[in-house]
Amino acid sequence: MSFPQLKIAHMMPKVPVFQGGMGVGISLSGLSSAVANAGGVGIISGTGISVDEMRTHIRKAKEMVKGAGYIGVNVLFAMNDFAEKMKAALEEKVDFIISGAGISRDMYAWGRQAGIPVLSIVSSAKLARISERLGAAAVVVEGFEAGGHLGTERPLFDILPEVVEAVSIPVLAAGGIMTGGDIAKAISLGASGVQIGTRFVASEECDAPLAFKQKYVDASKKDTMLIKTTVGLQGRAIMNNFTNLLTTSDKLKIKKCHDCLKNCSYRFCTLDSLIKSVEGDVENGLVFAGARVDEIKEILSVQQIIDNLTVEYQEALTQ
Repeated sequence: MSFPQLKIAHMMPKVPVFQGGMGVGISLSGLSSAVANAGGVGIISGTGISVDEMRTHIRKAKEMVKGAGYIGVNVLFAMNDFAEKMKAALEEKVDFIISGAGISRDMYAWGRQAGIPVLSIVSSAKLARISERLGAAAVVVEGFEAGGHLGTERPLFDILPEVVEAVSIPVLAAGGIMTGGDIAKAISLGASGVQIGTRFVASEECDAPLAFKQKYVDASKKDTMLIKTTVGLQGRAIMNNFTNLLTTSDKLKIKKCHDCLKNCSYRFCTLDSLIKSVEGDVENGLVFAGARVDEIKEILSVQQIIDNLTVEYQEALTQ
């Protein structure tokens, strides 16, 4: 049994898998193009890079994609450069824009004007309905099991059926999707496809340094924790020296404020701590990861990850 055909606007990927948009510098042209070439949908994260860098990665990814692969850009509404990044991505004619950490009426209008679909990351049926009404081409419903910033304390498979019932547009399931069996369960609950982040970090083509990927491979079940970031949301990260400091200090020294967030607690610099880890210092920076990171035992090629998901999906259907 092959995967059901996912269709969002003009996009009809061979595999109904979107790769999560992970900043800072985790999912750029390398990872996104590899996922697109393997039959999924690649996403470049615009978070923490300049507009020019983002444009360069979009162009590079498009050059690297062979055939009819799809590349989109994730832009966070919570960032000050949200509008600038979104307009630049539209000018570069990406296949779609995906946005989380808030909803803007403007972004759907800009997408319509450019003829490019806009997707929303949501954590409730209410937000999904609002997104559809404003013009979202699809929604990604993200559960509590996700890595990075969390918009809910509820598990994915509790929220998913409510969102599917609330909207008529395609719904992608995200947060803790690790195996083909998870994909089968999500589709059985009405999802049109899934979004996977954590598993793709431990891939050969991921843009993160080897030390960052190895942190995923080495993580055990008890190694992740929730921290309150300066965005005002809980975030799931792998424990290290930095998370220990966060739990023992009220305020950490900020060397330089990037003025990147619309609203910031200034307790520490989330952007700086993410940049530090992606530069290779995985003990003194933030390493976001999903709740099931301990299930990752090795770094594989993106193609091998997709192949494994396909086999596991088929096995799940025969059980």
